[in-house]
Amino acid sequence: MEKVLVAMSGGVDSSCTAMKLLEKGYEVSGVTLRLCGDEDQDAKKTAEKLGFSHKTIDLRECFSNTVIKDFTESYKSGETPNPCIVCNKKIKFGELLDYALENGFSHLATGHYAQVFLDESTGRYCLKKAKDLSKDQTYVLYSLSQHQLSHVMFPLGDETKSELREKAEKAGLHNASKSDSQDICFVPDGDYASFLEKHTKMPLTKGTMVDKEGNFLANHDGFEKFTIGQRKGLGVSFGKVQFVIGKEKQGNKIVIGDSEDLFKESLIARDVNFISIEKLDEPMRVHAKTRYSQKEQPATIYVQGDKVKVVFDEPQRAITPGQAVVFYDGDIVVGGGTIEC
Repeated sequence: MEKVLVAMSGGVDSSCTAMKLLEKGYEVSGVTLRLCGDEDQDAKKTAEKLGFSHKTIDLRECFSNTVIKDFTESYKSGETPNPCIVCNKKIKFGELLDYALENGFSHLATGHYAQVFLDESTGRYCLKKAKDLSKDQTYVLYSLSQHQLSHVMFPLGDETKSELREKAEKAGLHNASKSDSQDICFVPDGDYASFLEKHTKMPLTKGTMVDKEGNFLANHDGFEKFTIGQRKGLGVSFGKVQFVIGKEKQGNKIVIGDSEDLFKESLIARDVNFISIEKLDEPMRVHAKTRYSQKEQPATIYVQGDKVKVVFDEPQRAITPGQAVVFYDGDIVVGGGTIEC
């Protein structure tokens, strides 16, 4: 009987992941990662209810040295990071997958809404959008390697959230109606600036606000508090609606402008990972998106040294350095990278 390790957060998604695998005849064990606080006891309750073993692994030090370190350094450099992508690559499908394989499990399963399959024509493992497009999480999984994809399972990829909650209710799972988590796990109140101050034990970086010509507008009390596209909380009244349209680390400048100033036709991506193809040899037509909730937009991607240039058919709003750009061919993830500029 094939052994599968299920990553369990205590929510309904990971609970239903375990339940589906049990129904299919897999030998299931559950694991909860302690990353930044007390682990969720709901996971242990689910394991007891469904009759399989469960344990907690303390990865707080590793999480701090990778995910939180990357988060703070990215903000300090003027970018707006997506820590979930780093966590998926280095913690959930890095450290945890290594643990699973070292302990006799053939696969690691999670409650992500996505699908994995082997493309027989290319011999490559591919990542496909979930059936429930409103919950699809392929955007935060684009960085997974072929090795990782060959050993992961996403049992919820062919389900909808409403179907799962109904199944969890019928099975008597106590977390059937538990709400989904929304914020970054280590910043539950969403106050990134305060977290940075407390974690780094350093004050936020003061600087100036300027217009797009570089003219002084006002002083600001925290370079790290601002992100591209922001219009609220600027701390200054300009007499009309204004937005953050840029950030310049040299001089800690926040560039202020109008809504139309937020649109760009292209971007450069670094640290690019390809999934459906081995590498990009020539320009390729794709659909790409630069934030989790965005609808993909038609674009062409080009090789630019060890980076990729993305040129959109139409200008896109608030392209933000530090966030991810992900490329799609229909429902299949071609790859993605970190937006550099």
